[in-house]
Amino acid sequence: MRHLLLMASHSGRTNMHARNLAIVWAPNLLRSRDIEVTGLNGTAAFLEVRVQAIVVEFVLTHVPQLF
Repeated sequence: MRHLLLMASHSGRTNMHARNLAIVWAPNLLRSRDIEVTGLNGTAAFLEVRVQAIVVEFVLTHVPQLF
């Protein structure tokens, strides 16, 4: 998480702020068996990944307090 926060600190040059990093990394950091096992697709899968991204963005914006 600290590394991702460091990457976010360079968002002025990379456009990879906390939200973008969360969208990219959330499916890997918070892998959902529901999506894999049941083969969710479409709206259900999108909502699951969206929740994951929100959680990862929250963690990224609160790294100093959490870690």
